[in-house]
Amino acid sequence: MRTGDEANGLRRGGTIVVLTGAGISKESGIDTFRDADGLWSKVNVEDVATIERWHRDKKTVLDFSNERRAAFRSANIVPNAAHHALGRLQREWPGEVALVTQNIDLLHEAGGASRVMHMHGRGGLVRCMACGTVRESDADLFTHSRCADCGAIGELRPHIVWFGEMPLYMDEITAALERCDLFVSIGTSGTVYPAAGFIQIVRRRRPSARTIELNLEPSDGHSLFGETIYGPATEIVPAFVERLLSTAA
Repeated sequence: MRTGDEANGLRRGGTIVVLTGAGISKESGIDTFRDADGLWSKVNVEDVATIERWHRDKKTVLDFSNERRAAFRSANIVPNAAHHALGRLQREWPGEVALVTQNIDLLHEAGGASRVMHMHGRGGLVRCMACGTVRESDADLFTHSRCADCGAIGELRPHIVWFGEMPLYMDEITAALERCDLFVSIGTSGTVYPAAGFIQIVRRRRPSARTIELNLEPSDGHSLFGETIYGPATEIVPAFVERLLSTAA
């Protein structure tokens, strides 16, 4: 573990970019995807979560999505202390806190965050592939579902990013990384791009920025960070936020 005074060198009101991955929601009961017992160890991603599969077999992709949604609803999942801490950071830090997540759950919002960039999309939204309209909806989708805007049948899909598609908000995220004074990565494996490359963007384009990894264990890219702190997210994230905010008082 490499650690120190995380606030040292961060000007009051400086720009913070926080990236979160599946590890921050695991303690709320949401299965991760890439752990040894994660979802992709049980399901072939090529069968259920690629844009190519959608074009070949919409029913299989939609059935998988409906099952995941039903499992999430029945689990009564709530935000944990790490989500609440980041919500507090966004409310109380006297500068910009750009919160970027790879997660499609709404636990950051439930934990008090008001501005979240869901780069892989988010639950509770559907998108029409025919007209591009995005609407709030938690209803199951089928090949006979009709778009309320353009009337197309069988073109509604979850508003999430499948493998083979470009993540959302990339221009906004890149701009935030290029002006940040502190980049914090929380609960990520460091294997999924482009998120795994954010640390390299910061190092290349914002070399003066502090970089910190908070994770249960070292990610694939841990050596690229200036500081690392390891442990359960519900313990290390609130403590980190408390120290950071104490410098802004």
